[in-house]
Amino acid sequence: MRWKGFFIVIMFLLFNCAKTEEKGSSMENNAQSDSLRIQEKRDWMVKTQIESRGVKDTLVLKAMRKVPRHLFVPQIYQEETYADEPLPIGEGQTISQPYIVALMTELLDLKGGEKVLEIGTGSGYQAAILAEIAKEVYSIEIICPLAERAESSLKELGYKNVIVKCGDGYQGWKEHSPFDGIVVTAAPDHIPQPLVDQLKIGGRLVIPVGELFQELILVTKTEKGIKKENVIPVRFVPMTGEAEKK
Repeated sequence: MRWKGFFIVIMFLLFNCAKTEEKGSSMENNAQSDSLRIQEKRDWMVKTQIESRGVKDTLVLKAMRKVPRHLFVPQIYQEETYADEPLPIGEGQTISQPYIVALMTELLDLKGGEKVLEIGTGSGYQAAILAEIAKEVYSIEIICPLAERAESSLKELGYKNVIVKCGDGYQGWKEHSPFDGIVVTAAPDHIPQPLVDQLKIGGRLVIPVGELFQELILVTKTEKGIKKENVIPVRFVPMTGEAEKK
């Protein structure tokens, strides 16, 4: 009888171990399935929203396929993350639609190894895209809770080449200048001169400008001054802080 009881205990333990392994395997399979599903959504996003509209830069397309946009928005909006639309991220701010992020990044004409400044960190998604290509990314966000959340998200995803600070981006980040490229994700009603001053010769500034009606503008700094090019009409949240006083 004693051996029979021992045998029953062993069988019970083996059965539970098998169930645990089966459960672990099922969870792993579900995680892999979810990861594949999300990657398919990103690939679809790039193909239908970005490539189809003329973005051709292979480094930009690769970054857009790689960066998990759904991890930069509140969980309630994660199922909508790869749709062609901006989404709320809190504090009255939004994450830009994927096409605009890709277009603005392409306009910087990055090749790798550059130093880039971003004004308006927001969720941190644009900074992550830039960090996939550039060597160094400096990002300023005027709303401190957003800056803290973005910094946390970027660190969790392993981005070590992005430095985020809370502050007013109108004056740029002089101690790290000059920059190869500057991207602004909020709209002032004019181009801030400090940002132009902090560009290298040959550097590019991509910025939405305007109030009710806004235009995305590409500014290229040359030996003779600046060259401005209107790209497309856009709609961004207004730049706050010092930009409102100028």
